[in-house]
Amino acid sequence: MAKKTKETTAEEKLRSLYDLQIIDSRIDRIREVRGELPLEVEDLEAEISGLDIRLAKITDEIDDFKRLISERKNAIEESKALIKKYEEQQNKVRNNREFDSLTKEIEFQNLEMELSDKRIKEYKFKIESKEEVFVESKKFLDERKEVLANKKSELETISSETRKEEDILMEESEKSEELVDSRLLRAYKRIRGSAKNGLAVVPVERGCFSRVFYSNSTSSTN
Repeated sequence: MAKKTKETTAEEKLRSLYDLQIIDSRIDRIREVRGELPLEVEDLEAEISGLDIRLAKITDEIDDFKRLISERKNAIEESKALIKKYEEQQNKVRNNREFDSLTKEIEFQNLEMELSDKRIKEYKFKIESKEEVFVESKKFLDERKEVLANKKSELETISSETRKEEDILMEESEKSEELVDSRLLRAYKRIRGSAKNGLAVVPVERGCFSRVFYSNSTSSTN
């Protein structure tokens, strides 16, 4: 004759569920101690990454302006060499037409030199402006890195103090879930996820100790 399996009573089902609630609430309290620190650390890391990208971009822009200045200086030297060449040729021309043509070439090279000088001044001004922005951005970046280091240190201290306990409780929570009726467990997780305080099961004194499993409508108002 097959052995009859003992049927779990409603009270026993609710007791297992309430035991799970106690464990999960302890986990919630541990995580509340950490508060917003994990999110603050993530936000700071993202902000610092953005600042690093910005500084790299400013550095590239400064390098580009320096390259343009170098090109303009080379152009000036080339113009000087051409002017010298044209002036030497003027001393050897045979008619006024050739002389005038060389004079125009000299004038053109002088204009090119003036334009290059103007561009060099513009690039230098832009470099100075970029360097000022770089210094301010670098200062702000260093400040944010310091804040991040402090936040990480604070989070690590809190985490190291609570990590072992949280790991143990997580294991207990998983084991307790195995003892809970699957239908009740699904409802429990759904209600717990929508409740601000994370409570789906609470004790109520009514002559004897009993447990109440909230409905969706009840949990939304708590």
